[in-house]
Amino acid sequence: MNRQRSMIIAAARRWIGTPYRHQASLIHVGCDCLGLVRGVWREVVGEEPEAAPPYTPDWAESLGVETLLDAAHRHFSAVAVRDFRPGDVLAFRFRDHLPAKHLGFATSATHMVHAHSGACVTEVAIGAHWGKRIAGAFAFPGVED
Repeated sequence: MNRQRSMIIAAARRWIGTPYRHQASLIHVGCDCLGLVRGVWREVVGEEPEAAPPYTPDWAESLGVETLLDAAHRHFSAVAVRDFRPGDVLAFRFRDHLPAKHLGFATSATHMVHAHSGACVTEVAIGAHWGKRIAGAFAFPGVED
């Protein structure tokens, strides 16, 4: 099935205002950044390709492996970070020496929708803060322009 970038962006934006809830993935009820991606996947693609294992808020620091990037490579098409497009999933590192542990949807070259601890799902500027932390960019399977 072909998926248009505009469909992915619209699906992500429907989550705006959803409260942050660790490990949740229910629109308007609660989600974390992975839950947001899972929810948009369900709307745009269908059934999730694998179950997310239980994880703690500090999982990346304690495990020290690229669990999130590895999963993204299994289910999305990697694109060069400098070439990400609206509708792509962006993965971020909070610190240079730590594994990636945050996700968001690019809605333009300068903005994204994401779920962040302590806030509702929102659309924000990528800016220098987020831009320098991008660890990977991924397109949905079968995405079209």
